[in-house]
Amino acid sequence: MKKLVLFLAIGMVSLTAFGQNDGTGGVTLEPRDGFYDKIHGENRRVVPYPHMRESDVTEAWRVWREVDFREKVNQVFYYPLTPTNGRKNYIEIVRKAILTDLIVTPFDVENDDFRVQLTTSDFAKIGTKRDTQWIPSPDPPYEPVMKVIDEPFKPDAVKSLRLKEDWFFDRQRSIMECRILGMLPMRQRFNSSTGDFEGMEGMAWIYFPQARHVFSREEVYNTKNYAQRITFDDLFMKRMFSSRILKVDNVHDRYISEYTTGLDALLVGEEIKEQIFLFEHDMWEQ
Repeated sequence: MKKLVLFLAIGMVSLTAFGQNDGTGGVTLEPRDGFYDKIHGENRRVVPYPHMRESDVTEAWRVWREVDFREKVNQVFYYPLTPTNGRKNYIEIVRKAILTDLIVTPFDVENDDFRVQLTTSDFAKIGTKRDTQWIPSPDPPYEPVMKVIDEPFKPDAVKSLRLKEDWFFDRQRSIMECRILGMLPMRQRFNSSTGDFEGMEGMAWIYFPQARHVFSREEVYNTKNYAQRITFDDLFMKRMFSSRILKVDNVHDRYISEYTTGLDALLVGEEIKEQIFLFEHDMWEQ
């Protein structure tokens, strides 16, 4: 008898939690997009970096690289163009964190040392345009009047992302590790008069450690398993993206494109990747 009472009590609690009686013996459920409540993403916390001592760093490389959103593996940065199923693209997340939440600081594009800050209003103007046009008046005598036209920011204009990162070997833990320092979204630039494409331009440097707690709560589409969503923080920390090296710290402080171009530039970047890989490999072979 006690078991029956307990079973009925649990059933009543379940009906109260998930719906209300509609008067005809059925249960009215609140509509939701899915069959379970997603709580893991909201409760995610950033895993802090291990503390590093200068004496434990035996080798280090500073690398600048580019992530092209047009590559298939990198399309999770570009899509969706509009928020869909709780997902947003990379630049929408960054802009919201800077303009709305005010929890990420933008830095000047010409200084990747994170010293020259941009104001929120200056960042908001990037990618937007205000123009004036003469248009006929809708009322007699239909004389032309000047009208101000504001062109909003277009997320689809951001086609790539530049990363500044440090690779180093930690002898205390005997591992090769990479720490992303900053990221620079790159957008297309067009001539205001002719509309011709003029190249790519940076928007603002973002200090990655400051933005990690934002990325840790934003889901990325997992092409392998829909139920196991990952976050943008997972994407960066696990390096689940494709990229090409633009520059490695050197005595001349030159980009690869300054002394070679085309296929040769790609080969130089791949050679740098191999050198870093072989260093760790050789540590264990000796």
